[in-house]
Amino acid sequence: MVYTRKDVGTLTSSERRRFVDALLEVKRRGEYDEFVRTHIEHFVPDGENGLRTAHMAPSFLPWHRMFLLELERALQRVDASVTVPYWDWTRDRSPTAAPWTEDLLGGNGRRFDHQVMTGPFAHRNGRWPIREGVTDAGFLTRDLGRARDPVDLPTWRELEWALSDPVYDTDPWDSTVTGGFRGKLEGWGAGQGEASWRNHNRVHRWVGGAMVGGASVNDPVFWLHHAFVDLQWSRWQRRHGDARYLPEQPPPPADGQHGRIVSRHEKLPPWDVTPAELEDHSHLYQYA
Repeated sequence: MVYTRKDVGTLTSSERRRFVDALLEVKRRGEYDEFVRTHIEHFVPDGENGLRTAHMAPSFLPWHRMFLLELERALQRVDASVTVPYWDWTRDRSPTAAPWTEDLLGGNGRRFDHQVMTGPFAHRNGRWPIREGVTDAGFLTRDLGRARDPVDLPTWRELEWALSDPVYDTDPWDSTVTGGFRGKLEGWGAGQGEASWRNHNRVHRWVGGAMVGGASVNDPVFWLHHAFVDLQWSRWQRRHGDARYLPEQPPPPADGQHGRIVSRHEKLPPWDVTPAELEDHSHLYQYA
């Protein structure tokens, strides 16, 4: 049966409670930390050797679509009614509105160490210890808006800049591309500060704390953010008709990206699935 992912701001109190409870149970079972480890393992930057799948590559969108599906399946093993909501950061831009409420994800971190003190994921509640990360902090951290070096959430106009590009991705298929929907949505740019982070990347920076870097899955907002990113891929597909994932074929052996990216019909690690097989989600879920 096809299920629906909803805007987090429209969830009923019961839907909020069920989503939070399912996340906490997946964490208690030890499954959640596996998701964190998987993202860290596949967060391979341009400058490193080896295959890039999760970021700085064409497979950014299908990789995270599959990642979301895996988390959603884990949640539904706890409560079959739960789906991952999405956070529309072009509209819900206040650090005190959904999803930053007491009954959802809690609010900002405190000033001196950014530890989240409110909501169900606060360390003092004892149900969300950080075990996998790039620092030794055992608690969830946030720095919404980055008070010391402010950054704004992306606007609808900036998102439209990505959606209007009719080409999925372009050579050299990494963080340096200047055209293509994937690159513009993922958000690597030239320059310093806010100018170098666009759309998806800037949201990670705006949330700050745990959301910066490979261990960003430690903040549950990761899933709401990526559900909205996934929705944009769906919208781009509807707008541009026959446009498909690129590259269609692997780069040739002489190309610097040979063996470093996944083409449309190659398997997408760590799963036995191709980007082509993930382009259509209509048989699994829809967006409200």
